[in-house]
Amino acid sequence: MKKMILGVAFLLGAWALFAQEAVIREIRGTVEVKAPDAAAWTPASRGQAIALNTFISTGFKSSALVVIGNSTLTVQPLTRLSLEEIARAEGGEKVDVNLRTGRIRANVKPPVGGKIDFTVRSPSATASVRGTVFEFNGTQLQVDEGRVHLAGSGGNGTYVGAGKLARTDIESGRTASAAETVKEELALPVPAGVDSAPAIKAKPPLTGEIDAGFEWK
Repeated sequence: MKKMILGVAFLLGAWALFAQEAVIREIRGTVEVKAPDAAAWTPASRGQAIALNTFISTGFKSSALVVIGNSTLTVQPLTRLSLEEIARAEGGEKVDVNLRTGRIRANVKPPVGGKIDFTVRSPSATASVRGTVFEFNGTQLQVDEGRVHLAGSGGNGTYVGAGKLARTDIESGRTASAAETVKEELALPVPAGVDSAPAIKAKPPLTGEIDAGFEWK
């Protein structure tokens, strides 16, 4: 009987710990949740604990701020996701988010004296990070702080640093590097009625990093 009581106490303690680590802190507009065993969506509420595999959905001009340990996840309008894994191991945390559609902004911070493995997966690409700030819409990644690894279904990947943008092609699964993405953004279109653009004399390569501003619409 004593062992059974200790086991129940341990399970309750683990649930309480999870409830403290994944909580909806702020809500704007229409935000709904759907538990793994639920048949219907229900309105979300501030302070609501999010269980594993629970879906979060935001409506038009709506958003939600989810706190996961020391990290925060801003669920942007018209987004649907689920929390696939939230675990605390000795010396660190592990978070796995399944982004079905839409866009999120993550501010990832490891626990004091520990590390964090924070992953956002979509049908097209996976963004993995250990302590940074970034926005991700399933194919396109914008990094504000730190460094994020972006990999598509094609198997290749690239590290994206602060102030950089990279994207994954949905059809091929190939992930373009930040430098390649900048070249695509700066490429001049061919004028109408002209077979090809006139030849431009090559310039010496730039040294150092290329900074490219980007604003999410």
